[in-house]
Amino acid sequence: MAIRALQGWTSEQKHVVAATFLGWSLDAFDFFLLVFVLKDIAAEFKTDIASVSFTILITLAMRPVGAFLFGRAADRWGRRPTLIVDVLLYSILEFLSGFAPNLTALIILRALYGVAMGGEWGVGASLAMESIPAHARGFVSGLLQSGYPAGYFIASIVYGVLFQYIGWRGMFMVGVVPALLILYIRRNVPESPSFERGRTAPKADTMTLLRSHWRLGIYAVILMTAFNFFSHGTQDLYPTFLQVQRKLSPHEVSLIAVIYNIGAICGGILFGSLSERYGRRRCIIAASILSLLAIPPWAFANSIIVLAIGAFFMQFMVQGAWGIIPVHLNELSPATARGTFPGFVYQLGNLLASVNAPLQAAIAAQLGGRYSIALTAVAAVVAVVIVVLTLYGTEAKGVDFVKAAVAGGSDGQPEQAGSMV
Repeated sequence: MAIRALQGWTSEQKHVVAATFLGWSLDAFDFFLLVFVLKDIAAEFKTDIASVSFTILITLAMRPVGAFLFGRAADRWGRRPTLIVDVLLYSILEFLSGFAPNLTALIILRALYGVAMGGEWGVGASLAMESIPAHARGFVSGLLQSGYPAGYFIASIVYGVLFQYIGWRGMFMVGVVPALLILYIRRNVPESPSFERGRTAPKADTMTLLRSHWRLGIYAVILMTAFNFFSHGTQDLYPTFLQVQRKLSPHEVSLIAVIYNIGAICGGILFGSLSERYGRRRCIIAASILSLLAIPPWAFANSIIVLAIGAFFMQFMVQGAWGIIPVHLNELSPATARGTFPGFVYQLGNLLASVNAPLQAAIAAQLGGRYSIALTAVAAVVAVVIVVLTLYGTEAKGVDFVKAAVAGGSDGQPEQAGSMV
């Protein structure tokens, strides 16, 4: 499947996928640096972990703002220049986070970072999906989404190797590195062919699009809320669970994080590729159901080896389901808003799920530090919710992006894309 997906690519298409993968990986790297140092920030600012976890909430809550602003910019001025500006902004704001004098300042910086982070996924995904051969969409979708755990993977290595020398502030300063990606994008990445071909097509304003596709929009936001609880509910406080409840050292936490992010990368690519053969919805449902089997070793094992195995399979399935989302949302999207729609509904879901970290931290605090219960409650519930929502959803696998862009419509099948089946 993956081998066939790689056939017939041009050099420019390879550069597009490489750049968008790196853009999301480095964005996730910047975000996940924070989850490893919640305890240390709390200690320096003389507060508790639940209070510091609000920085995660505010980052996620501000991402829809960035998705909308950068998405509309991408639909109006192009994917490529918008992506360049976005990468520059999130790199600078990550660097500045390392100089925060107090928790309030850090919260403000993380809110601004959330705006920049919110813009990257939708713009990058639309640029990639509109540039590659149609038969490669499932594989590339999984590859792009695996950039998220790849960023987490890099962050876990940086934490394990550098934290003891540079502290939490230095961790944020390392986050300026993604700015170098701009040089690669400027030199090697062309504009989306669908955007170029559709420049002269009539553009609908935002309110018109919302009115025309309101059912699809509401469904997609609800689905992405569940998906964001699925990912953040199994990732954001897992290092804290290992540190606080399991009393593991930074080196051990880093090692387990490396292992489960390898699982996440493999799961995203595998299920994304399988979705090209078996369909988007079937593969999402399969991965979500299988994630339930990983809960006992992931949250309740006493052995560090069993914890690592459970974490590997949990993230294999969580990101396996997620690996289908980039292509699924782009195929469902109205053609004239493909820069905006996928990222905006994704980040609105993030907004609604942004309470996850404080919620899980509060549950754990009420239970005497038992993060395992808080993690399990979220993971089990949202896995079932995703199965139900996906079962009653729809898909538009194989839609022609360029033809739709020239027509200026919603891929020529608004009834299919906007209905529930």
